[in-house]
Amino acid sequence: MNETIEWLNIPDVAERLGESLGRVSRLLDERALLAVRRDGIRVVPADFIDGDRPLASLRGTIILLGDAGFDDEEILTWLYTDEPELGHPPIQSLLAGRKSEVRRVAAALL
Repeated sequence: MNETIEWLNIPDVAERLGESLGRVSRLLDERALLAVRRDGIRVVPADFIDGDRPLASLRGTIILLGDAGFDDEEILTWLYTDEPELGHPPIQSLLAGRKSEVRRVAAALL
């Protein structure tokens, strides 16, 4: 997995989104964002934030991978690991607005 991920703690996510901590908590519950623990602190990859909102294509992808039995750490690993069918990590396709190809590959994991 790409070790150059820029991590944001939850207060930093709230600041970037211009939202309250409670709203960020709801976004995590709704799977619009994904957080994992690093050194005991819940963090979110900065790639998951698009300006002042969560990356739009992320929620459906997180849900699809969760339905395939992936836990949050496995979802994160899959998003940042080179995917042979895509030729790069799936997060790159999501950031480029190509969610259909990512979802096609993820659906094959079901």
